[in-house]
Amino acid sequence: MLNADRHNLIIDLLKRRGSVKLKDLTELADSSESTIRRDLAELEENGLLKRVHGGAILTQARTIEMSMVEKSVKNVREKKDIAKLAASLVKDGDCIYLDAGSTTFEMIDFLIGRDVTVVTNGLMHVEELVSLDLNAYILGGKMKAKTKAVIGGIAMENIANYRFDKAFIGANGIHLNDGYTTPDMEEALLKRKAAELADETFVLADNSKMHHSHFAKMFDLEEATLITDYINVEEKEIWMKKIDIMEAEK
Repeated sequence: MLNADRHNLIIDLLKRRGSVKLKDLTELADSSESTIRRDLAELEENGLLKRVHGGAILTQARTIEMSMVEKSVKNVREKKDIAKLAASLVKDGDCIYLDAGSTTFEMIDFLIGRDVTVVTNGLMHVEELVSLDLNAYILGGKMKAKTKAVIGGIAMENIANYRFDKAFIGANGIHLNDGYTTPDMEEALLKRKAAELADETFVLADNSKMHHSHFAKMFDLEEATLITDYINVEEKEIWMKKIDIMEAEK
């Protein structure tokens, strides 16, 4: 395979997955590990990706955020699997916080028929919860048109009135040094407050969020349990707390 063809293959995979593994690239490109490493180095020099241990991630601006519609069509199967596992942790009688986001939204179908009380800052979430006859409250405040999330000072005041058995929170970036991050500072503050008000906090994120870091920090890795679909084998032991659906199904 020519250099240009390999480069196009790598970038195409990154656009679809958000991250790629060195092992997968060597197999797909039918090339040696040293060749792929050189390709990744060249692409990184051109600002097209960032190399990480065992592969590469797509570079992106720290303040850019996809809309709810854009998020909802990415990694759908992985999000549903993560959501199903997260919902299995909810007990009848629980009061939970469901953060606005595409992966937390997928939890709702798995809560049907359950005796739970849900507080959310997601407009799409509360509409779905109510339509399915689930007991739901929505925070008041400023509505983000792009993500349908309620944020701001009023939302911070509202959420202080609740206490949660569990909080399920989405993240745009997960980084060993930077912790859990998101592009919007106001949204990060609300996520942090929800975690403080919960007995247990879970972050729901598919593997495309790994190694990314965005503008606003939510909290450190050890402050929540990560529920994800897959973590590189070499990295599994360095995450503070996690539930991997591949391990949970064994």
